[in-house]
Amino acid sequence: MTASLRMTTALAEVLQAFLVDPDDERYGLDIMQATGLPSGTIYPILTRLQRAGWLAAHWEEIDPVAAGRPARRWYRLTPEGLTAARLSLAEYRQRHSPAGALTKRRPTWAS
Repeated sequence: MTASLRMTTALAEVLQAFLVDPDDERYGLDIMQATGLPSGTIYPILTRLQRAGWLAAHWEEIDPVAAGRPARRWYRLTPEGLTAARLSLAEYRQRHSPAGALTKRRPTWAS
């Protein structure tokens, strides 16, 4: 079972990056480049998503010396996370769309 998360703009951007191709694994720098968000924002979000059960993660099995870089931590949406991400993003967009804003806060003169 997945936990519910408070949706922020940054979280929505990270989820959208995963939803571009939900079957692909992504790593931190890749997500940073896709969203334009800094590592200090990305990595706490990835940790929250993993703890909530929305993401699965694993370390790449490479020899860092031979590869000339550190091993990457790969993340992928879980089936439950995919469903939760799509639903949460749809609700977020509805709340933050101009049309959604008008239906929620109707001016008194429109009654």
